[in-house]
Amino acid sequence: MIMKFKVKDKVILIAGKDKGKEGEIVKIFRNENTAIVSGVNLQKQHVKASNNIKGGIIEAPAKINISNLAILDPKTNKPSKIGFEFDKKGKKIRISKKSGTKI
Repeated sequence: MIMKFKVKDKVILIAGKDKGKEGEIVKIFRNENTAIVSGVNLQKQHVKASNNIKGGIIEAPAKINISNLAILDPKTNKPSKIGFEFDKKGKKIRISKKSGTKI
């Protein structure tokens, strides 16, 4: 399966408890088809204190399935699908399907 998303892409959630929230992809897990998006899908974790880390309850982002994400169109700032085209040199580039702009 081709992974159309890349790290640092601006995305919006289209399903789930945080539907409609926007964020930036921090990490992608290609084998699991999931990603971590900053500021979205936050879950509380209990952390035990160690030498340099203070213990307590922290909020950390959890994995989200790629099918629940849509890329934000750079021109209109609305959800869009990702397409592919070839430039003049034959290099494959990603484009937004709604406006046709390069991502």
